[in-house]
Amino acid sequence: MKTRWRVAILLRRSIARQAKQGDVTVENPTGACKQDPGVIVPVVDLQRCEGKGDCLAVCPENVFEIRRIDESDYRDLGFMHRMKLRVHGMQVAYTPNAMACRSCGLCVTACPERAIKLARHA
Repeated sequence: MKTRWRVAILLRRSIARQAKQGDVTVENPTGACKQDPGVIVPVVDLQRCEGKGDCLAVCPENVFEIRRIDESDYRDLGFMHRMKLRVHGMQVAYTPNAMACRSCGLCVTACPERAIKLARHA
């Protein structure tokens, strides 16, 4: 069972890496999307996010950006999460274009840290 999970994780990372390099193309990126824009939005758990950029690479709607964590968000984290973030370069994913999300779920699948969830917009 562990081997199957490892293979799935390695495959997911490989696809995300290829997408970053432009080696993978999606013929109909919004074809798998289920909702109108803005109904469902991605929510990033900053305690889990390591800013690896897999979400940015796979998102057909350009919802994500990877940047340095905001000072207010950094202060809200616990000690261990702040240390983890320092190790990973203080980079996290933000969703400045969350209302463009069409809820395809590619970001949720691509995130190796499971830091992204899709939630109904309030």
